[in-house]
Amino acid sequence: MELNQISYFINLAETLNFTAAARLSGVSQPSLTRAIRRLEEELGGQLIHRDGKNSRLTGLGQDVEAEFRRMVVAMKSVRDHSENWAMGKHCVLDVAVASTVGPTGLTAFLKSALLAAPSIEIRLHSLQASEDTSELLSGRYHACILPREARLERKLDVHPLFRERFVLGCSANHPLTANEVVRGEDLLEFPFVDRLTCEFRDQILDHFVRKGLLMNPRFRSSREDWVQRVVADGDAICILPERSASARGLVTRPIDGFHLEREIVIATISGSTAPAEIRKIAQLAAEHAWS
Repeated sequence: MELNQISYFINLAETLNFTAAARLSGVSQPSLTRAIRRLEEELGGQLIHRDGKNSRLTGLGQDVEAEFRRMVVAMKSVRDHSENWAMGKHCVLDVAVASTVGPTGLTAFLKSALLAAPSIEIRLHSLQASEDTSELLSGRYHACILPREARLERKLDVHPLFRERFVLGCSANHPLTANEVVRGEDLLEFPFVDRLTCEFRDQILDHFVRKGLLMNPRFRSSREDWVQRVVADGDAICILPERSASARGLVTRPIDGFHLEREIVIATISGSTAPAEIRKIAQLAAEHAWS
């Protein structure tokens, strides 16, 4: 199938006349007729009932016309994107965000970044638990927003964004919300929800074990939205980064004697190999007032 056959057939579907369709297509009537016949042979069925002034599309022809019109729209979109890229008007950046990084503050940054760089389109992806900054080196993503890794690849530029504490998460109606600071022993009175994707999960559990407090999870999930919904809707509790609390009805409280923080960074490929647009986004992120 050739692209000109698509335009020929659409013109024929509009006019239901081979001579008129040929005129619209800028070809001779025999050339258009041969192109339509080749198309019918490729598709294995008749596309138009040839009956003089009463010519009409077959059922197959009607379906093909609808699909061809969608293809024309798609081809126009591809052409527009290509022209924008060639003229430096548009750049699509793939940015992956760790699943444990909440939207609080991130949406405000994205809004300001898009205003500052109108030629950039950002596609957000969820950085899976099995992925890390090596995905940048593979070319899968242009940037990653994630907790700072213990060992960072030298080929990456890393800009710190903000720090956040790990705190107690509970329902707004939970008894523990009456305390400005919650005691560790009080946590044992309520069902504990285990965040399986938490990068500091082992450190959190080890802290309470050393304090003689054995947290007994009643629910575990790798889905942050499920964890927060379970906590916000009942008497269960969890421990999460303070900026990650986004579920309606979920509130946070610091825990007495529990001091654990993480730093969120944006990582990109270093040097001139990184697109200028992603370097601009990284710079805007580093300069953004995250507080």
